Amino acid sequence: MTEPTTRRILGIDPGTNVLGFAILDASKKELVVVELNVLTFGHISKEHTDKLKYIFEQVQDIIRQYKPTEMAIEEPFFGKNVQSMLKLGRAQGVAMAAGMVNGLEITEYMPKKIKKAVTGNGNASKEQVAGMLENILKRKFQEKYFDATDALAAAVCHWFQSSGPLKGQKTYSGWGAFAKDNPGKVSR
Repeated sequence: MTEPTTRRILGIDPGTNVLGFAILDASKKELVVVELNVLTFGHISKEHTDKLKYIFEQVQDIIRQYKPTEMAIEEPFFGKNVQSMLKLGRAQGVAMAAGMVNGLEITEYMPKKIKKAVTGNGNASKEQVAGMLENILKRKFQEKYFDATDALAAAVCHWFQSSGPLKGQKTYSGWGAFAKDNPGKVSR
């Protein structure tokens, strides 16, 4: 079976107040941002279950409209506030369930892995991630929220990891290991 020339990836940055999403068409030749936006929950009741239902319905609508075949979603990170982490995990789970019922292949990525894939630094700031995406995709983003560019970063990370330039690439534990395996690439 041959791999399609262009893959459509839905990137999700889950949240309990704002959920970022991006639709990315990815091929060996180019990455094209089809959509970049956020869902906000300010108009939803304060009940967490109402927000979860809204996330589920809206992510399904996005999937039906844009017809991605894959979802890349940021995993919740461990924070000090357990209640916030639980709510974020529920939001992520509901978004994933929307993808599953629509037949999407789903891959989760830790925030540090996404940042490292996009910027080379797992501790990069949201501003640095957005700036590097502008360089990679050769366009400016006028987004109001970093949640949207974080979702795009998840999709770009997924492309890099699954088919793009990082697939099958050897990784090194440090500069010394790289230099040992690549003496012709090191000048002294």
